[in-house]
Amino acid sequence: MNYGKALRIARASAGLQQQELAKRAGLTASYVSLVEMGKRTPSTSAMRKLSRALEMPPHLLTLLATEPEDTDLMDKKELDSIGESLVRLLIKARRSDDPDTRKSNKD
Repeated sequence: MNYGKALRIARASAGLQQQELAKRAGLTASYVSLVEMGKRTPSTSAMRKLSRALEMPPHLLTLLATEPEDTDLMDKKELDSIGESLVRLLIKARRSDDPDTRKSNKD
């Protein structure tokens, strides 16, 4: 599992800086940085806090962390499709939260 990659993707999708995410999650910015660099594996409690701060269900954050070797029983095409769907979902959610996007969609 690559929690650092997952956290970077989710944080970027949410439009948050490390420091802002850390504050929302009640964690230190250095901890968030260490997780993103792969130097720390987040505890279950930290994952819950980060998920809440990102407004993302924990299982989606875990899915983002999934690496090919974690999915020995899954077909690669199926895994790629799940990943692509998740990214589209995150982009769609981000756009729906953006007031400029909502305004232009109403016009």
